[in-house]
Amino acid sequence: MPHINTHLAQSTPGFDPTTGSIVPPLYPSATFVRQPTDTGYEPGRVYGRPDNPTYLDVERLITLLEGGFETALYASGMAACSAVLLAQKPGAHFVVPKTLYVGLSNWFLEWAGTWGYHVRVYDNADPQDLSRVAAAGPTDMIWVETPSNPMMDMTDIRAAKVVADGCGALLVVDNTVSTPLLTQPLSLGADFVVHSCSKALNGHHDVIAGAVIAREDTPRWQTIKKLRGTLGGVLGPFEAWLLLRGLKTLHLRVPVSCDNTLALALAVQHHPAVEGVLYPGISSHPGHDTARIQMNGRYGALMSILVRGGAPAALSVVKALKVFKVATSLGGTESLIEHRATVEDYKLTTPPNLLRISVGIEDIRDLITDLTGALDRTAAG
Repeated sequence: MPHINTHLAQSTPGFDPTTGSIVPPLYPSATFVRQPTDTGYEPGRVYGRPDNPTYLDVERLITLLEGGFETALYASGMAACSAVLLAQKPGAHFVVPKTLYVGLSNWFLEWAGTWGYHVRVYDNADPQDLSRVAAAGPTDMIWVETPSNPMMDMTDIRAAKVVADGCGALLVVDNTVSTPLLTQPLSLGADFVVHSCSKALNGHHDVIAGAVIAREDTPRWQTIKKLRGTLGGVLGPFEAWLLLRGLKTLHLRVPVSCDNTLALALAVQHHPAVEGVLYPGISSHPGHDTARIQMNGRYGALMSILVRGGAPAALSVVKALKVFKVATSLGGTESLIEHRATVEDYKLTTPPNLLRISVGIEDIRDLITDLTGALDRTAAG
């Protein structure tokens, strides 16, 4: 079997047999011709909402990356997460992390109760808290995000699986920050993996997309897939085509971004303007040992720093930057930075002096010079 890098570079099993095109076709059609028979129609595609053929190569490739049974694409990462959550029956009990992507945090805080779900929160900075919270009541699903965004807390997926099995719960892992090149949660026991494909999988900040990957075929998985067509959270064919193109270079982009992130974290961790660096790749991080075992030799392309002097000082750093772009998102070729407390709806856990940094593939010397220079100016007052 070819190496995963070969699968990524070629992205499809071959070429278009009709035209010989090495670039896979895009199918914008919303409906499909079916041949009539004496009793109805021959099997075939009916409508683009539940099943567009442009999805096939993308889903096959992501399934291969994650080592799963099957993948379903969605219109966004939030649509993918929502499909997993709404596949649970009303009254289900979710155990979710304290620090996680703010859009999903808002979902749990604002909407879960409306739809009849119960939510309990565990502190993912405390390795023992998941077990305690899961045992405190009925638990139907445990949600893990590791490393967490933006606090970079690590969760041991194998240990979470033991807890999930102990209470008969599903284990769902958001693998967006790590990517399947660094962590494969299904091999560690997760039932489902979710991705915001807008991030590293696409890698160019020009697609909004999401995916759910199943470890095995189950009735729950069939429900999750059906919800895509039923609720209409479908991905456009052009976005699917762009996502496939972005995946071609995943194995080139991710290592460079990860190496840049580690170098940047090490360069600023002792800067006088920095109160702390949140990145599991540095040995002082409390989750470093878990990351070293669970991740594949690299630690992701997302980090956060805590700036001395509170929010005003953090915002001063942002204003002084020239190379970093002040923007929301992560996983692209460009390095981005933002003051998270300014953009989050629920400022419950994010420190006011935290800057989240998504590190791209620029020359690391430019990134270090830009960030340390901005920190120097802030420290000088």
